[in-house]
Order: sequence, then structure tokens, then C-alpha cells
Amino acid sequence: MPYLPHAAGDRERLLKKIGVASVDELFSDIPEEIRLTSGLELPDHVSEYEVYRKLKTAAEKNISGISFLGEGVYDHLIPSVVPFVMSRSEFLTAYTPYQAEMSQGILQAMYEYQTLICMVTGLDVSNASLYDGATAAVEACAMAVNSVRGADRILYSSTLYPQTVEVLKTFFANIDVELERIEIPAGTGVLDTEGVKKHISKGVAGLIVQTPNRFGCVEDYSGLADAVHSVGAKLIISSNPMALGLIKSPGEWQADLAVGNAQPFGLSPYFGGPGVGYICAVENLMRKLPGRIVGETVDSEGKRAYVLTLQAREQHIKRERATSNICTNQALTAVGVAAYLNCLGPDGFREVANQNHSKARYLFDRLSRETSARPVFNAPFFNEFVMRMPVQADLVVQRMVEEGYFSGVPLAGSYDGAEKDLLIAVTEKRTREEIDGYIDALQRVTR
Repeated sequence: MPYLPHAAGDRERLLKKIGVASVDELFSDIPEEIRLTSGLELPDHVSEYEVYRKLKTAAEKNISGISFLGEGVYDHLIPSVVPFVMSRSEFLTAYTPYQAEMSQGILQAMYEYQTLICMVTGLDVSNASLYDGATAAVEACAMAVNSVRGADRILYSSTLYPQTVEVLKTFFANIDVELERIEIPAGTGVLDTEGVKKHISKGVAGLIVQTPNRFGCVEDYSGLADAVHSVGAKLIISSNPMALGLIKSPGEWQADLAVGNAQPFGLSPYFGGPGVGYICAVENLMRKLPGRIVGETVDSEGKRAYVLTLQAREQHIKRERATSNICTNQALTAVGVAAYLNCLGPDGFREVANQNHSKARYLFDRLSRETSARPVFNAPFFNEFVMRMPVQADLVVQRMVEEGYFSGVPLAGSYDGAEKDLLIAVTEKRTREEIDGYIDALQRVTR
């Protein structure tokens, strides 16, 4: 509950001043089912050590295991240089710079991040990061609507991450923009490009698709850009950026915008965050990018300098003409991403991507041959895939936790007949012994 004066008289005067009769009326916009109706029941006096012991006891209830979880957040190896750089006080304590000329270090780090993300996606320009992959997708769709005159429809693939779809629906819920879901042919796991083209017509502002998609499948977008561009719409491709070391980049698919979560680049999965949303665009959309773009120039002495080149934020130059209400960025995590990519270099990046795929392929092949699990889709994949278990997938997950493995993400409710389907992810971090142990454990729990 937000702070209100404790004294009844003070509280009443405050409520009267703002023109509401009661605290309940003040918070009437908040749905009742999520409104706090009772106190937090916190003790009045507790020492720091008592709080520490209670938190430590709660933390000890956490279950550890070897992770094969995916669907947008992955357990990768993180070079020690990444947390070292992120823990430097110059970056750790630096908020988004308002007086850019006073913050050359953080501006250079953002510039390096932008450059690297453009190299990965194959597009012309990147901003200085967003919150996560889902908000990046929303901002890209908003850019499409603001770029295509007279268009108010966004087509989206049913193979987007479900969390991305939920954020899209929330963002556009009270805006005059129509979201149209494109279903995939049953049993394929991927979009039918020719089928998608039938949905594309005048009035469509953009199409957002994903590869590798939520089932891990790599999609083929041949001819899709031409169909989208023929009606003046924008093609948006969401990707796990790690996969772009091995598969075609959004730039190669002639996308107008590329989005995703850069968490695989040196950020721990923790409990699902923080990540960092990347968004890249072709040059002619640069002025519609949300947030900030850092540029390189020279100062009055001819020395290299970095500046905030563009800011689409409503509090700055755009004001009422702002196209986004994004108010900050993930500067610290973006610095970590830049450190990670610089540490790997192009050859290292390709090697990590190859290891992701080859280790996933090793597990996939052994599961198919040696267990009662069966592949659900026949499409190529990068580092995650769907297997149909002989029993309910959520039961497999529970039993595998007891064996010391986080075995995957159950897909019940994702499509008809998915109750036994499990999405399994493998990264370069998984050793041969861990993968073999996973197979042995799965054989035990499904026997």
C-alpha cells in the first residue's frame, strides 16, 4: 500500500485536497483481486541479525539442480571478465546519463554494445537497450504502427514466446490497434510462409515472427519480406541472439526490425531476470527507435567523444511527439553483454553457438533412440526441442527434480494434446556427463 499519513486528520485533509472521499476510492483503478486489504503483519522490532537468519533459512529451501530449462532464458557459461566489468563502480553505480558530456565511460560502453548488436543482427542501427525481449517486441510493433500511415493491424505468430504475446496484448489493450494471431499448421511447429502471405494486406502495419521459435524450431522466411513490404508493412524478427552465430540473421531475412533478449550473452538466468532487450532497425527507422542512441563524434580539440545522438523519450526533445514512454535502459546489463561479446570475438561466438547446437543434437538423438520419449516436430532446431513423454510432462518435471535435474518446460495448454510434451534446452555449459546423467535419470522416472 502506498504511503499515506498515519494521523486520521492528516489523511482526511489529504484526501479532501485531491478530491476523493476515501482511500478505497483513491485506489479504485486497481482491481480488487490484487488490492492489499490487510496489513503486512511485519513485527515491530527485529534486529538485523534476526532478519538475516530468517532470510538465510528461506534461501536454504531453494532446490539446486542441473538446468535444461529454456523458452527464452538459458543457463550459459559466463566468462569471469563479465561480472568483473559489471561490478566496477564506474558502471555499477552509473545511472542513465542526462548530461552526456560528463559520462564518457558509460556512453562509450553503450556505443560498443550498440555496435556489437548491429553486427550480430545484421541491421543498421541499435538503441542503447531496453528492459527485456518482450518490451522490445512491443516497441518494435509500436514503431511499425507509427511508421505506416493508415495501418492499424499487427500480425503476430503463434510461435512467439508466450510471455511476449502477453505483453503485446497488455500494451495494445486500450489502443486502437488490432492484434491478429497467425496459427501454425498442426504438428509442424513452424509457420507456413505461404499461409502467412494470405493474411498480409493493406492496413497491416507489421508482422512479428520468431526464429528459433518458442518450440525451438528454426523457421524459413524465404519470400516473407517481399510479401510484407509489398503492402508497405514492416517485418519484425525476434530471435535468441545466441542462435545468430549459426543461423541466418534478421538482416539476411531483410527484416526491418530485430528484437529479442540478450540474456544469453553473459547474463545469469537468476529467477528470469534481469535481462536486456535489444532492438535494431534499418537506417530509415532510426528516428523512431525508443530510448537512446549513442553516437561517436569529435570534440573541439578533434579528440574522439561520445554523445547521446537521439532520445525519443517523452521527457526530452520529443515531448508530446514522443513515440515511446520508455524512460530508461538496462545500461549495466548492456555493458555485461558488450563485455561478453568482446571476450568471445567472432570465432568464439560461432564456436559457442555450434556447441549449443551439437550438444542439443546429442541429447535429442540419444533420447530418440534410447528412451520412450519421442520427437514432436520434424523441423530443424538450434538448442532446444520438444519431446513427448510416456507420462504427463509435469509429472516428469517433478520426478526429475528429485533426481537433481530441471528437465524442461511443460507445454500443456500450448496446443491440443501437449500434456505430455516437454521443451528441453541444452547449452554449451552442459557437459557430456550431465547430458548422459539426464538420460539415465529420465529412463528411471519414466520406467
